[in-house]
Order: sequence, then C-alpha cells, then structure tokens
Amino acid sequence: MTKDAAEQGSFAAKDYQDPPPAPLFDAAELAKWSFYRALIAEFIATLLFLYVTVLTVIGYKHQSEGDQCDGVGILGIAWAFGGMIFVLVYCTAGISGGHINPAVTFGLFLARKVSLVRAVMYMVAQCLGAICGVGLVKGFQKSFYKRYGGGANELQEGISTGVGLAAEIIGTFVLVYTVFSATDPKRSARDSHVPVLAPLPIGFAVFMVHLATIPVTGTGINPARSLGAAVIFNQDKAWDNHWIFWVGPFIGAAIAAFYHQFILRAGAIKALGSFRSSSRV
Repeated sequence: MTKDAAEQGSFAAKDYQDPPPAPLFDAAELAKWSFYRALIAEFIATLLFLYVTVLTVIGYKHQSEGDQCDGVGILGIAWAFGGMIFVLVYCTAGISGGHINPAVTFGLFLARKVSLVRAVMYMVAQCLGAICGVGLVKGFQKSFYKRYGGGANELQEGISTGVGLAAEIIGTFVLVYTVFSATDPKRSARDSHVPVLAPLPIGFAVFMVHLATIPVTGTGINPARSLGAAVIFNQDKAWDNHWIFWVGPFIGAAIAAFYHQFILRAGAIKALGSFRSSSRV
C-alpha cells in the first residue's frame, strides 16, 4: 500500500513538471555542435519534404491533363504532404524537434520552447532547404515544371484574398495546435507512448488541412514550402498574393500558441498566481 502511494505521488509530480522556458537569447547555442546538427537536419528534412511533395503535384497534373480520373488526385497529394511530415518528424524529432515549417518554429518560439537564435536559424535553414528541394524537382522534371505551375501556391479561381488568408490562418492553427498537443510534456509524462506516436497526429493534421484547403489556396500552412516554390518558379502569379502564405501561417501559429499555453494549460493563471505569491513574501 505504501509502495502504491509512493508510486502515485511520484507519478503526480512527474505529471505536472514542465520544462523551464527557453531563454530569449542564448548565444551559447552557437558554440554547440548539436545546434548545427539540428540546422542540418531541418535543412535536409525540408529539402526532402519539398522534393517529394512538389514532384507529386507536378506528376498528378501531368497524368490528369488528358483524363481527370488519372493520377493520384487531391487525396493522393494530401497523403504525400501528410505522409512526408509523418516520416520526417519521426526521423528528426530527436535531433531538431522536427519543425520543418517556419510557422511551427514561430509558434514554439512564442511559447518559449526555443530561443530566438534557434528560431531564426531554423527558419533560414527551412527556407534554404525548401528552395533546394524545389530546385531538384525543376532539374529532374524540367519539361513539366513550368508547364504545370511548379507547385507554387496561389489563390484558386474565384477565391478572394480574405478567404485565402482565413484558410491559411485556420489551417495553420490546426497544425500548430496539433503539434503543441502531441508534444505536450504533461501528456508525455502520463502516457509513455505519446513521444512515439507524436508524428502520426501531426502528419494526419497536415493531411486533413490539405484536403480542405487545396481548392482554396493550394494549401500553404508552411511559409518555407510557399517560398521555395515561388523562388524557383519565379512567375508573377506565384508572387501576386505571396504575403498570404506568410501572414496567414504566422497568425495561425500565434493563435494556436496562445490557445494551448494560456487557455488549455492555464499559463496566464499560473503566472498570475506565482506573481501574487511572490509579492506577499
């Protein structure tokens, strides 16, 4: 009985023990090999993500040109994006955290999960990886690349700027909210299987969002993905509303970070209670 009580006590303590917030500026990271290893992992992961997914989009457009029933369809494209995120997050989570998306990095930065230095460098690595990934697609499919739009995000016909922006905000909110929930240290403490399964709901969130927003914006929810395709394609239509694919995801990520940290996790109430207790001393 005493042993059971002790186990329950240790479980409860573990359940509510949050890791300390990351410092805003951490210059010491720049002297660590693990930091540069994480940057390389983010670069390669984003490169592979863009290579496979954009190649899938171009292949589908080529196959369905004569018959709309040919090719993988929107469902297959959504599976390509979601499946690659699942695979790459699983592979890189233990090295860099498996962000592969500036919006995810931005949300985690707002929640003090990563420092400003790491967040900025991650975003640079992700954008460079995306550009290189789409560059590989263009090199391998030069005859089809320009013809089928280069996988660039753009507002679909009849879709207004406001609707496109809202779709990007909501879609990114779903993704970043899933990232926070799947990697929540409180949940990890309770359920040992969560770290292993975390990439699955994240990949599935990407899949579901693509199903909903491909007909709207082609689905960005990842500024690096949109930037890489726009830079290599480099046509006016790819840049006309490009700002949507940065502003929308960053707003969605910020809302998701606030919702999870200060409403679901009651971060604001805890901070207020801590402030009151310290002021009484």
